[in-house]
Amino acid sequence: MLLEQLKSAEPEITLSCAAHEKPLRSAGESLRCPMGCQFPIVGDIPRFVPKQDYAASFGLQWNQFRRTQLDSFTGHPVSEDRLTRLLGGSMEVVRGKLVLEAGCGAGRFTELLLQAGARVVAVDLSTAVEANRENCGHFPGYAVAQGDIRQLPIASEQFDVVLCVGVVQHTPDPEETMASLCRHVRPGGLLVIDHYTQGAHRRRLVPKLMRAVLTRSAPGRAMRLCELLMDTLWPVHRAAWRVRNLPGGRLLRKMLLRLSPLVDYHDAYSFLGDRLMHDWALLDMHDSNTDRFKHLRSAAQIREQLIRSGMCEIETVYAGNGVEARARKPL
Repeated sequence: MLLEQLKSAEPEITLSCAAHEKPLRSAGESLRCPMGCQFPIVGDIPRFVPKQDYAASFGLQWNQFRRTQLDSFTGHPVSEDRLTRLLGGSMEVVRGKLVLEAGCGAGRFTELLLQAGARVVAVDLSTAVEANRENCGHFPGYAVAQGDIRQLPIASEQFDVVLCVGVVQHTPDPEETMASLCRHVRPGGLLVIDHYTQGAHRRRLVPKLMRAVLTRSAPGRAMRLCELLMDTLWPVHRAAWRVRNLPGGRLLRKMLLRLSPLVDYHDAYSFLGDRLMHDWALLDMHDSNTDRFKHLRSAAQIREQLIRSGMCEIETVYAGNGVEARARKPL
């Protein structure tokens, strides 16, 4: 259970009620603060937020595609390459460190952090924590909880490394989220984040109606609509890839990529094979069209917010899904 796992950490992590800043104590199947706040433990996972919220669609997709993006499942270091770049070029940065992974999803990065020798507290706003626990619960030095990274029930300045990948842009207020993440970095510790940037995730020529419909649909219905689109369009994408080198083939495929709502990975990840590329395309079509919030920030805006949050040694670069940033908290 999370409380015992955190108490066994060195140094011990302090769980604190976000509303009252009072320590949380175990009370049967819940955690309680002295002021009366009570948080249930369901499926051995403490729940500090309602089960359904603006991230419900993410919870559904990560439980449906629990293993799809795990390197241990694909057999390719797609996630490891991305995480290594984000960390500055080496996974050794996290060895022996206490890491907060904010917005952990199904655990594509969680398992890599644990394999690299980190102790990880994985947190997600959605029920993706259930998939994360299924994937990573067997590792030592692992704890998971469902919570809001803007109001984590953990005292400030507890972690050597705070990692938040693919998440900040999907929260209601990215600046508030970045400030909260910075509060949890201990002096001398490292913050690692990324963020969509202007133009990086524009769905060219895709009708706005599609996104409007999906974001207003119940999670299950939105996924079924995406599956219907996938069944219709995936064979077309496969055919366009096969004829790409024939006369007119490249132009045909270029037009298809501009018009289709599918996320096509043939150019980047053809080594995954047809089945996995299909699942990645369906997952990311759903991901990119059902997110309630999709903020965009420049590298300069990210830097400015990290400065306001008291960070130093700030590095920002346009890479990956937009802007990738690292910073340290002064000693």
